[in-house]
Amino acid sequence: MRKTLALIFVVVMWLPVAAQINYSVDSMRVANAEWSVDTMEGFYLKRYHFGEGALFCSAQHLFVIEIPARSHRRLAFISDTALTSVSALAERCGAYAAVNGSYFDMDAGNPVCYLRIDGKPVGENTPAKTDSVNRKYYQYATLALRGGRPRLAVPDSNRLWEESLADSNIMTAGPMLLRKGEMVPQRDDRTFVTHRHNRTALGLRPDGTTLLVVADGRFKHTAEGLTLPELEMVMRWLGCTDAINLDGGGSSTMYVHGKPHGGVVNYPSDNKQHDHEGQRPVSNAILVL
Repeated sequence: MRKTLALIFVVVMWLPVAAQINYSVDSMRVANAEWSVDTMEGFYLKRYHFGEGALFCSAQHLFVIEIPARSHRRLAFISDTALTSVSALAERCGAYAAVNGSYFDMDAGNPVCYLRIDGKPVGENTPAKTDSVNRKYYQYATLALRGGRPRLAVPDSNRLWEESLADSNIMTAGPMLLRKGEMVPQRDDRTFVTHRHNRTALGLRPDGTTLLVVADGRFKHTAEGLTLPELEMVMRWLGCTDAINLDGGGSSTMYVHGKPHGGVVNYPSDNKQHDHEGQRPVSNAILVL
């Protein structure tokens, strides 16, 4: 009997953290958070730090650029043949704000997802080693800009699908997080999905408001990062009905012109230090102009 009770105790103590999370409480914490809000020219910068154990039984640091539908601000894409920091890409174009964009080859420097800027293709959906026809799982969401306004689409499995689109500015990333108000089921066989990492996402509210969101990660006691299902929930709790996952990890960076630390408002982790100096050079970014 004692051995049985001891075994039960051990099993309970080692239950996954997810089983202990109260998502209803977490949703209220996000909804009722007293965000630090900076009113910028045509958009808002919002920040909030959930202390250790406060969100998903962890510490989380969230950063949001909120662009109202009525704002005159527009989005644009930028890419470079040499890997460059988000802040440098933004400053080159005189952008008011920016976040990192889609995935890229860290050695070659080229995008590994379809990217078209001002009508010119600068990146393609790289094929898998054993499948040159179908797209990879992180290529199943497409962001198009029409007059600088974002539109999201779910492509079919053909990795060349975007080439038929008429839009001049297209960025493929993924996976899709939210679609028409519903959370999109995610794979459970990839640590990219199931483990907590820094994350960057773009979301749309029903009224046309655009959100650019960065969740810091890799700092257990201050910002642990989010799984993709957790990111889905955060985007939904922020009022989005559609949302796309962008590149994350050490690439996750948010820049706002005029802010301290060269405009880097979050804590990029590529230098493994909890400061504003850890930007990872990236291939492309999303700008707020």
